Amino acid sequence: MTSHRTPFDARPNRRSLLALAAGAALLPGLGLAQETYPQRPIKLLVGFAAGGTPDSIARMIAEQVSRSMGQTVVIENRAGANGMIAAQALAKATPDGYTLLLTTPSIVINPSVYKKVPYDLAREILPVTDVALGDGYLLVVNPALGVDSIPGFIEYAKRNRPIGFSSPGIGNTLHLAAETFASRAGIEMTHVPYKGAAPALTAVMSGEVQAMFIPPTTAVSQVKSGKLRAIGFTSVKRWSELPNVPTVSESLQGFTFDSGWHAVFAPAGTPAPIVARLNAEFRKAVGVPEVRNFLIQGGYEPSGRPQAEFAAFVQSEEKRYAEIVRTAKITPE
Repeated sequence: MTSHRTPFDARPNRRSLLALAAGAALLPGLGLAQETYPQRPIKLLVGFAAGGTPDSIARMIAEQVSRSMGQTVVIENRAGANGMIAAQALAKATPDGYTLLLTTPSIVINPSVYKKVPYDLAREILPVTDVALGDGYLLVVNPALGVDSIPGFIEYAKRNRPIGFSSPGIGNTLHLAAETFASRAGIEMTHVPYKGAAPALTAVMSGEVQAMFIPPTTAVSQVKSGKLRAIGFTSVKRWSELPNVPTVSESLQGFTFDSGWHAVFAPAGTPAPIVARLNAEFRKAVGVPEVRNFLIQGGYEPSGRPQAEFAAFVQSEEKRYAEIVRTAKITPE
């Protein structure tokens, strides 16, 4: 959000006073912060519906962080508006380490695909660390299309333009993957957004739309049962669970699209000792074998960067996705 304060307006706002008070409470050093925080349950906001990939990852990691920190990490789903409802709630929360957010690249994509975004990423939200890096998406189609390859799908799309594809809303990485693919393949595809990945996938199976890019584990059971047909994977190599499904780049040379990341954020102004503690705790949680196996089986690479490194990564991702949106010619809503 745009600030109306001038450079000469030195009056402290509520957030700066809270940050100063929290910082003072933590003096004289980091040791005290480590010993006193946390003293009550931590709320971890998730910007997407229960049962989806972000929710599943949040719950798995929160369980480990709860054990390590000795306080419950409570998951609170604030689904809607491509994660903006949860991000806005985080931006307005007290910066004391008791309200966090686990989200996806939607948080950096939204400023490029929406004219009005209810949070200021640079001024109100603080990156803590990433926890999972996505490999790629499956391109799935309704079996009734009668296509079983990327070239066949492109030919079908050229004969039946435009065809519809679904995604769980506007501006998510699934949406951008499809738009980028359509642009590279020279075909027309109409975006039909749904309120979540589950109804978007159901729309493909029912024939409401013809195709969807989807995280592989979300659709693997439907593919194996024949309810969906997977014709391509957007990573640089085939997915081990479906080795017979080729990569998209095997027929559309050079096309890859990673399935984004999942990461933890805090309100801006959260005291540095608390941020450092959270960074260490979430990185430690990702290293637990149970969590690592869960992420790897889901098509994700366990991650966990130092806070400063992750903050720089977030800035670079905002620029990268802005270019993807521009190239795909997506008009801001």
